[in-house]
Amino acid sequence: MRVVLAEDLYLLREGLTRLLEAHGFTIAAAVETGPDLLSALLEHRPEVAVVDVRLPPTFTDEGLQAALAARRQIRGLPVLVLSQHVQQLYARELLADGSGGVGYLLKDRVFNAGQFIDAVRRVAAGGTAMDPDVIGTLLQSSARAEPLQRLSRREREVLGLMAEGCSNSAIAGRLTVSDGAVAKHIANIFTKLELAPDEDANRRVLAVLAYLNGSPTTSR
Repeated sequence: MRVVLAEDLYLLREGLTRLLEAHGFTIAAAVETGPDLLSALLEHRPEVAVVDVRLPPTFTDEGLQAALAARRQIRGLPVLVLSQHVQQLYARELLADGSGGVGYLLKDRVFNAGQFIDAVRRVAAGGTAMDPDVIGTLLQSSARAEPLQRLSRREREVLGLMAEGCSNSAIAGRLTVSDGAVAKHIANIFTKLELAPDEDANRRVLAVLAYLNGSPTTSR
């Protein structure tokens, strides 16, 4: 599986390269700037891109902007954002796209290699890998605060685990409740957010993010 990696810090870029290669990935390109990332994505068209948000030359949001620009030309390009920051505006655009796998992990909350590699594979396969803190930030900043306030504490927990890409049974295991209870919570979430439920957990997450971004949503 071919990967394009974008990270400006040399040691971290080399470390991620070796980690990915050790788990069977092929590094098509490892770059450090936004323009180089866009060029590499368009040239290599990888199975997945692993992208830092803040890259040279301005260290603001070049990574996300390059990923978004590439996805406009390569429909469904899987992108996993790995950053220290939640860049809300472009994160919403990326996550609400609805085509291809997406993920957004915070560097200081990736605790082991297995967690990271699982996220890369999940996104490459068309799924989602979302840090709960990223979802929390997007929820709190949403203009649609009133319907979100209708969710109970437990429903917010379920929503966060859905955003991580967890299946119903995985959510049940994490929260120590029954599968039936999880299904009921998910049904309540979609009712309260006025979203049509979907049997696929990843698509449900994308629908919620599209809703938060103000985009129209439909059941698939």
